[in-house]
Amino acid sequence: MNKATPATVRSGFNYFPRDWQRECHRKMARFTVLALHRRAGKTELALMELLDHAMRFDKDLGMFFYVAPFLKQAKAIAWQRLKQRIEPLRQLAMVDINESELSVKFKNNGAMIRVFGADNGEAMRGVRLDGCVIDEVSQIRKEVWDDVIQPATSDRKGWCLFIGTPQGVNLFSELYFKAQNTPDWHSAKYTVYDTHSIDADEVERLRRDMSETSFSREYLCDFSAAGDDQLISLSDVESAAQRIYKPNEMDYAAKVLGVDPARFGDDRSVIFPRQGMAALQPEVYRGLDNMDLASRVAAKIESWKPDAVFIDAGNGSGVIDRLRQLGYDVIEIHFGGKSLDPGYLNKRAEMWFLMADWLKTGASIPNLVDLKQDLAAPIFWYDSAGRKQLEPKDDIKKRGLPSPDLGDALALTFAQPIAKKAEIDMYRKQFQKEREYDPFNTKEMTWRT
Repeated sequence: MNKATPATVRSGFNYFPRDWQRECHRKMARFTVLALHRRAGKTELALMELLDHAMRFDKDLGMFFYVAPFLKQAKAIAWQRLKQRIEPLRQLAMVDINESELSVKFKNNGAMIRVFGADNGEAMRGVRLDGCVIDEVSQIRKEVWDDVIQPATSDRKGWCLFIGTPQGVNLFSELYFKAQNTPDWHSAKYTVYDTHSIDADEVERLRRDMSETSFSREYLCDFSAAGDDQLISLSDVESAAQRIYKPNEMDYAAKVLGVDPARFGDDRSVIFPRQGMAALQPEVYRGLDNMDLASRVAAKIESWKPDAVFIDAGNGSGVIDRLRQLGYDVIEIHFGGKSLDPGYLNKRAEMWFLMADWLKTGASIPNLVDLKQDLAAPIFWYDSAGRKQLEPKDDIKKRGLPSPDLGDALALTFAQPIAKKAEIDMYRKQFQKEREYDPFNTKEMTWRT
């Protein structure tokens, strides 16, 4: 067997990591993101990292967390294994175990490891956190990291280890790609061929019996593995998010504003500007009524001077009416209305497919996890008449994903082809001059004869 790492030797555990685990222990940064295939041994790696840090902690009241998506899951995955690992210490009266709090306290330094479920993020608030493992990150809400765990690490610059298997666009994919270009962060990927955790003949059976997409995602840790029915792949989304255009590089193109008013309490109202191949920073709001949203759209029109403003008429009739009362020229779009191209079931499908083509041909989008998740969420299919149909918002929400409000707002900017107002004004002036020179329009009459 392999030799244990120095850290785990100092912890006194009989832990003999595989080569890939030893490499992970050695390369840990303050924030480490590890994409690992199913049954790789990631939980064992994470628990040993927690135990090592907790036992050697030299400050007062050290606090370390293990967090899984759900409390029941955390108990099943980590709590039993953690108790098994520390059983020799318990027999020597070196630790106290609290079953009700799912905690282990080390008597030598007072450090504590606690097990939590991310489904109750409020239970983790109000602590000073020195280290944390977040398991199955793709199933955890972004707010748990942003609003609860990350602030808790600030006092003593605590560390965090994120582990999981890719499942499309979510917090895990966001952190993985962020870690590749951010100081204090490190990310790595270990496929089934890197860890040798599963027998070779079993790997071949899995490759044979699983779909190519599922095998790529579950065992090759492919973040971009998309289903055959996924309209926009994560790889296209990530490429667009990493692409940046210089200021004024899109000045040749029309400015277009897409506005998607919220439908229900948990939905978002979004104002999304786009110019040519560049989507700019969206404005996202929750809890706004129609009058408030109309005021913000009017302010955006005044400051940005778009050439066209498209608003979802299904939920935005009040916003449209108010903006027209204020003298603004806005265009209402019915998502369920007829498409310009008869190859699509409705207008929404047409706009999303146009946006998908735009993304694949050099587009740039803001690097926002909510936007990327929205864009990669919908699937599509063909109806009985052979028309392309996009998955409805409600069906996406039934799959446990948020309503793709940012995606819909950006898609609205593709509702109609738009020319720059400056070009239209130039043609109008040119036409007017020709009419002044030839008031009886003899050129047109000559052409007609």
